[in-house]
Amino acid sequence: MFARVSHFQILPGKMDEVVRIYQDSVVPAAKQQKGFKGGYVLADRNTGQGISIALWETEADMKADEGSGFYQQRAAKFKDLVGATAREQYEVIVQA
Repeated sequence: MFARVSHFQILPGKMDEVVRIYQDSVVPAAKQQKGFKGGYVLADRNTGQGISIALWETEADMKADEGSGFYQQRAAKFKDLVGATAREQYEVIVQA
């Protein structure tokens, strides 16, 4: 399994809107992508710092999601709600 981890800063007063968009738009669309296994969004309501973790069955599935432009379309939904983002990719080597 593979994970794409995105770090971001939610702008003040935008936390609830980020949650709504993620639940109503991103999750249903992501579930339609080949190899998508689930994900998490973690946030600190005091600082606005957030982390998104998307899990993929294979590295090829994860890369296909980015190569198709689907990731960029999802990220665009948050352009007025979050500051700069950083993205990393990992292999899941232990799962509990």
